[in-house]
Amino acid sequence: MKIGLFVNNIMTEEAVYSTTRLALAATNRGHDVWLIGATDFTYDVDESIRARGRSVPKNKYKSCETYLADLQGKKARIERITVDDLDVLLLRNDPSIETGNRAWAQAAGIIFGRVAMRHGVIVLNDPNALSSAMNKMYFQLFPEEVRPRTIITQDREDIKKFAKDEGGTIVLKPLQGSGGQGVFLVRPEDRSNLNQMIDAVVRDGYVIAQEYLPAANEGDTRLFLMNGQPLRYKGKYAAFRRVRAGDDMRSNIHAGGQKQAAVITDKVLELAEVVRPKLVVDGMFLVGLDIVGDKIMEINVFSPGGLGSARQFEKVNFAHGVIEALERKVQYMSYYRRNFDNVEMATL
Repeated sequence: MKIGLFVNNIMTEEAVYSTTRLALAATNRGHDVWLIGATDFTYDVDESIRARGRSVPKNKYKSCETYLADLQGKKARIERITVDDLDVLLLRNDPSIETGNRAWAQAAGIIFGRVAMRHGVIVLNDPNALSSAMNKMYFQLFPEEVRPRTIITQDREDIKKFAKDEGGTIVLKPLQGSGGQGVFLVRPEDRSNLNQMIDAVVRDGYVIAQEYLPAANEGDTRLFLMNGQPLRYKGKYAAFRRVRAGDDMRSNIHAGGQKQAAVITDKVLELAEVVRPKLVVDGMFLVGLDIVGDKIMEINVFSPGGLGSARQFEKVNFAHGVIEALERKVQYMSYYRRNFDNVEMATL
């Protein structure tokens, strides 16, 4: 299998990233793996998509650290590859970190991935669906039973009224962004500072005002879904729990949250089942659900991370489960001469 992994910038990838774990697993399983950055694509004169790809010089690696050192170092293989000849192109970039002069990079994988699909390259997650999920509005298209009460606006008075209707406690966050950046917990005693909080978020665009879920005090659970189903490998769920540190309401790991083993309850599985139909229809191969209590707080469709954290607690290398799923898709496509629609193959 020849596989490409599209990332924001190859040289800023880290050994702990799920993308690195996937690349390592694919390499160790004997596949031809290439990483592609946002500046590396070319639409050529013969209407083919090509890219300046990076690969590692060896076929086996014992750790993500040694793999990444070779990938980013002088030993790396750097070649002009034909993207149209790939079996799979995984879009593993995070658009939310591409701002300012690199805002153009947010959709680079989607744009070139769409063209690569013409030649039967399996592009995951489906780029057409990803284009409609560039911000958190995508989440609002899922059934209201699984979501917190929410308004999205730039109107200060609308937000104040929503806060009053919710008893004074709400969460404010930007419509675009990730990783807990720009998130505020507004309590009744914060009314005098509400204008400043709104101003801090609205400068980046539309504001999400959301009901506060008391269960957030106990943290959240990241559960991976693959092919529309909870990802299980060797009988274990790919999941872990994040618990906030101190008074910080964010449980994101890089915001200070602590990791714990997850308990996958019937309610968690029910939430996953409710969102499954739309994820399947949209061709979302690999996503991460962030679950608080009996609600989903967010559905991560761009480069969901945490496979290593799930492995830490479950003692299972879930990256191999993901690569095995890709191997099955490529085998299906060989039987059918690449004649499946991408959105259908994405979750088959």
